[in-house]
Parts: sequence; structure tokens; C-alpha cells
Amino acid sequence: MPPLLSIQNLSLDFEAESGTVTALKNISFSVDRGEVVALVGESGSGKSVTSLSILQLLPSPPAKYVSGEIFFSEDGKENIDLLKRDRYQLQDIRGNKISMIFQEPMTSLNPVLTCGDQVMESLLLHKKISKTEAKQRTIEWFERVKLPNPEVMFNRYPHQLSGGQKQRVMIAIAMCCEPSLLICDEPTTALDVTVQKTILRLIKELQQQSNMGVVFITHDLGVVAEIADRALVMYKGEIVEQNTVKEIFTNAVHPYTKALLACRPVNHERGKRLPVVSDFLKPSKLSLQTIATTAKPRNSTVEGKVTTGDPILLSVKNLSVYFPTKRTMFGKPSSFTKAVDDVSFEVYKGETLGLVGESGCGKTTLGRTLLRLVEPTAGKIIYNGMDLTAKKKDELRSLRKDVQIIFQDPYSSLNPRMTIGAAIAEPIKVHKILATDKERKDKVTELLEKVNLKAEHFNRYPHEFSGGQRQRIVIARALALNPSFIVCDESVSALDVSVQAQVLNLLNDLKKEFGFTVIFISHDLSVVRYISDRIMVMNQGKIEESGNADDIYFNPKTEYTKKLIASIPKGMVS
Repeated sequence: MPPLLSIQNLSLDFEAESGTVTALKNISFSVDRGEVVALVGESGSGKSVTSLSILQLLPSPPAKYVSGEIFFSEDGKENIDLLKRDRYQLQDIRGNKISMIFQEPMTSLNPVLTCGDQVMESLLLHKKISKTEAKQRTIEWFERVKLPNPEVMFNRYPHQLSGGQKQRVMIAIAMCCEPSLLICDEPTTALDVTVQKTILRLIKELQQQSNMGVVFITHDLGVVAEIADRALVMYKGEIVEQNTVKEIFTNAVHPYTKALLACRPVNHERGKRLPVVSDFLKPSKLSLQTIATTAKPRNSTVEGKVTTGDPILLSVKNLSVYFPTKRTMFGKPSSFTKAVDDVSFEVYKGETLGLVGESGCGKTTLGRTLLRLVEPTAGKIIYNGMDLTAKKKDELRSLRKDVQIIFQDPYSSLNPRMTIGAAIAEPIKVHKILATDKERKDKVTELLEKVNLKAEHFNRYPHEFSGGQRQRIVIARALALNPSFIVCDESVSALDVSVQAQVLNLLNDLKKEFGFTVIFISHDLSVVRYISDRIMVMNQGKIEESGNADDIYFNPKTEYTKKLIASIPKGMVS
């Protein structure tokens, strides 16, 4: 019996004005029924291009298939070459026999259609059933993917759902026609570890119930250990290693695979330099020594920074932020969402304080409120002896030089019409720190080089950079005014593990050089533990527990913190 999916010697180029770019080089692998095969690699490795090629979702031009075949055998008898099917023949296969869950549900879901209508659309197209039956099946699928109140969810629009709920709707759309092959393209990237664990378990349950094959694309080897049977490691358009998941983790052969495994912060002492991919692909004596001295067993701990004797930079007292959810007929708020609820803590000068919790716990609202980007409902924020809650907005302008924020999505926080040189120079110009354009350009060039970019990048636009490079740009912009205090809001959550390691190394280096204080916000406790001196765990607007980073990570006291740690993919813990 032929495999469910067989890709043989697939090569693909992209034709551009600047020349031909080779995206895939002789890719060959297969997927059997009931098997989960993971494609692993960094952004640009070719894994998403491979998955999109299966259903011919790449526009041609610029995509050009140079060679290869993609065979699909649903019944185990007929082998269909998908590359030889036209778009009308593929219409019966897409969403029906082969389905796909895309990386970003918000951009994949139609914002003007209810969630129920979007599932019904697929059922009505492929199953030829009545609208009444399609609606019933949709509600049943909402129950199967464990959405709360399926009848209510049917009439809700995507923007009314959380990230995890939107991903469940995408799973329902992909699964409602009971396909033989499911392609998952980074379906858990940037989700909380608890939501991620739930989504992975759900996909695995549905896969086992229907005995379907799954192609699971991710850059996170921890997720691979959680869900896959076999793993294929891709690098620059080629498969450099493939084996069972157990063999990949215990006996990795290729240097690139070893690098992906070693880059994870969970295996290293806090503050020690993380190894990066280049250390393995082009090793030097220095980099090999770095790798040897940083890798530590899981139970290795380091004494945290002694903060009690350091001066207090920030003191937060009984801070609350309430958002009205209902109003009376006269416009007076009658009920509230308590995003931050009577929170008190202190931040010591020179420390890195980690703030961790699930989406909706209030951590981002708290971070933005500290900078008065969100107005507090009650409480005090004392920064360097000044009560920021008592300051008027125009009085806060001079403070902006001293406090900065690095947002979660660097692309949306950069002006697409402005070169990155102009974007970094803008705050310097606004605060009149340097007098001439030449001085400002020299300062920006210096900052670009500090974040491992080049002077020639000055005149490029944000879309010309990778995600990791854009993150470096917003870090450079935050440092342009030489601040004393920086809030990092999920600044590495959606990055590849190798790029994440580079950015974490960069933040540690810059912190030593400039001496600023950091609040590092993330949903990933393993990352927070690596970079922080102390950790605060937040849940439903309140601080669950706080303490030394290693104490919180290795000896959590509350059930909520224990749940967060238990949700970290097992492959991430050595």
C-alpha cells in the first residue's frame, strides 16, 4: 500500500527581479496514515513553502516547480500527482481530503463572517448537505474542539474570541470534512504554554480518532517532542536530518539539529551566553568553549541578584486598572473587567524582573500602565521618587526619555513608510538630544552596530528585514534615548529559538553596557527564568507569587504556577 503522502525530489524556485531564489532542493519524504511527521527549522528554511506546495497554494509566478512529484493516495490504491491537477480538480481535495491550519488565525478567518458561517461554508461546499444539517454539524464540531457555549460561539465574530479560541475555530474548519491529511503550519506559535498544550492535545486526539496523517510545521523542538512520531529538520531548503523524535533528541547527527536543541534557554544557567546556530555551523574555539561552559543540567541553579540592598527604582502601590464592560442608560459604568486588581510590588535598580502569566492575566496592561500608556483606575506608581499617577500628560513627555517599551510585534510598531534609520532617529530629534542630522545619523549607525546590524541598513524599510532583525531595530530605537527603565512586552515570543537566543544574548549584553532596569513580560516561564533575577506570576489581575527566578521555576508554591510549568513542552526540559 502506498503512503498517504509521498513527496519525491521536489525542487522549487522563486523568480524575482533580482534573480532566481531556490526555496527547495530535492525534498523527499512520506507520511503514513495515522502518523504525525514534523517539519522543523527556522524561518526561511523552506518548511512552510513545502506545505503550501502540497495544495499548490503558492502563486505561479513567482513560484516555479523545477522538478519533483507530490503523490496523494487517500484510499491506498490510486496515487494522485497533485502537481498535475488543475485548480478545478484541486478544489475537491482542498479542505475536503487535505486540510490546513494556518499560523495566524486572525488573518486566516474572515472578519465579516461569523465563526459558525465559516465552518458551514466548507461543509456546504464539500458535503452537499442542507443548511440545517450543516449548522448542527458545526455546533457538534465546536463541542469536539472544546469551545465554550458552542451555540453562542456560532454567532460570534473572530474579533470576539481569544487567540486560543480562534485557533479552535480554525481546527473545526480544517477537520469538519474529516480529511485524510491535515497540515498544521505553526498552529501554536505565540500562544500561552497552557493554551498551546491544550491545542496540541486536541490535534492529537482528533488525529487518533480519525487515523489521519498529519504534517506538523514548527520551529520549536519542544512542541515536536509533544506531538510528533518522526521529525524532518530543514535548513536552507534542504532536509538535513530525519529520524524518529526519540533519536533526534538523543542522537542528533547534523550540526544544525544540535544547534536547535542547544539554543533553548531552559538548558542554561541564568545570564550565561546562549549558544547560537553559527556556533555549530562555523565553530571557533571561543564559541565551542561558550557551549561547553553554558550547558547545564535542568536542576542547576544560580544565585539570583541580591536586590534588597539596591536602591528601589520603581514602587507600585495598590495599582488597579478597570475597564468598563457595561454602562447604564446615562452612560455610567455599571460593571468592570479588573485587568489589574490591587497590585503592589517594587523593582530594584539594575535588576531584570520577569512578569509571567497567560493571555488575559493583565501583564501587558500592567506594563503599559507603569508607563502611563494606559491610565490607572487607582493606586500609585512611584518612579525615582516621583508619583507618575499625579503627573499630567504634558509633564510626562520629559520622562519618556528615561522609560521605554519594546512591543511584542516589531512590524506593527514600526512605520512601514519610514526607513529604520529615520525611525530610530525620530525620538532623538523630538527630544532635541543632538543638534544636527549628521550627529543623529552617526548615533543611529552606532546603535545599529550595537544590535548587530550594519550601517548600510539605515535606508532600508521594515519589510526588508526578517522578524529577528526587526526586533533588533526596535531594541535600538528603545536605546536611542539611553533610558534607565525598559519594559519588554513579549519581545521574543514569536521568534525562532535560534533568533530568540540571539535577542536574549543581545539584551543581556546591552543591559551590562547601559545598566538599565528591565521588566520582562512573557507567557514562557522557561525564557523568563533564564533572563530574570526575580519573577512575578500574574493571574486574573493579581500577583499569584513572586521570588527568586530559580525558586519560582524549580519550587513553585501555587497551583497556577505549577500548571504553567507543567504545560511547558516536555522536549524543552532536559
